[in-house]
Amino acid sequence: MTAATSRLSDEAQADAFRAFTDHGRVEVAGRGAGPLAGLRFAVKDQFDVAGLPTGLGNPAWLESSPVPSVTAEPVRRLLDAGGVLVGKTHMDELGWSLNGINHHYGTPVNAAAPDRTPGGSSSGSAAVVAGGVVPFALSGDGGGSIRVPASYCGIYGIRPTVGRVGAPADPADPGLATAGWLAADARVLELVGSVLLDQATPPGAPSGPSAEPPRPARLSYAEDLFGALDPGVADAMRAGVDRIAAAVAAAPSPVTVAGDDLPDWREAFKLLQAGEFRRRYGAWVRGARPALGPDIAQRFAWSETLTGDDLDWAAARRRAAVDRMRQLLPAGTVLVAPSAPGIAPLRSASMDALEARRAKAFLINAPTGLAGLPQVSLPLARLDGCPLGVSLIAAPGGDEMLLRLARQVKVS
Repeated sequence: MTAATSRLSDEAQADAFRAFTDHGRVEVAGRGAGPLAGLRFAVKDQFDVAGLPTGLGNPAWLESSPVPSVTAEPVRRLLDAGGVLVGKTHMDELGWSLNGINHHYGTPVNAAAPDRTPGGSSSGSAAVVAGGVVPFALSGDGGGSIRVPASYCGIYGIRPTVGRVGAPADPADPGLATAGWLAADARVLELVGSVLLDQATPPGAPSGPSAEPPRPARLSYAEDLFGALDPGVADAMRAGVDRIAAAVAAAPSPVTVAGDDLPDWREAFKLLQAGEFRRRYGAWVRGARPALGPDIAQRFAWSETLTGDDLDWAAARRRAAVDRMRQLLPAGTVLVAPSAPGIAPLRSASMDALEARRAKAFLINAPTGLAGLPQVSLPLARLDGCPLGVSLIAAPGGDEMLLRLARQVKVS
């Protein structure tokens, strides 16, 4: 446990424990004396663990799905490296949200800002890390489900290059989301990466599993993404950006990521994500007619209206985003961007306000999601007493470079 988490009150840590699901409280000892020996961790309730139900944040899914007999590969790797699994955490329903609110199970407590949401969909995972219960938690990220709660809860998080944590089911269409993880400090974040990331040599990097990741050669600053933030947020992040520049020993060069195309990129991401959820869960929703939270029900109803032309339009925007992001990120370049549009919303916020916040978060996080890039969120800023995350983005395969840089950046 870090000094930051050890200062949390007993009440805050007790609140964080409530982020574990009732059906997923377990202790599974790690195997052997690997690099994670003795480190406790939690997993988001989207990952299968043999002998435990998988709930996906929905009671009907929990009741109707068979108990898995095989443990998901990322969980198995963590156990094989000596990690100790202590439970499964609540999540936003089916993973289709960024708000941290579940209509069925409630809202986990954000230890860094108890009157505010923890963000989602990795809400429980962020809560138990921020609450000092575990030093890291396995999660997942498509449109910001790690980056946003990391920012709201004042912890570290990584969305890896798509395909680096286990091969995608369809290499020709790897999808938008990836397994990733949240951690209380940068050292643990990097250590977990040494276990979970499939070996892949980034362009221009030395080869071999023991090779040091390359040092960043240049730093860019995403002017249009910082320009889309809530008032005062970019100014609050300036000192954090300066600390990143000091670690790289290079002044950031301003760049425009998407400019006027940014709203189209957001819409493309939303369309493609809705198509993925329809393919994955549509038959179950139509057949089982489960009770869904009003926000999730509304999104499914919308997904049923999408046409092939809609998805073709979105796919074309995605190809343009991939080309543009790779142009901006030659080997050795790190792009600095915000992790979320502002501080966490109040727990009492209306659904309309939360939906507006989700749309704004998609606006700044769609570029990485569309292009399948690695992004690390660092807790480098505060505003009105609440945490703010500043992100590092690299080309595909640049995960290790970002993890090493995150460890070198001074938090305060």
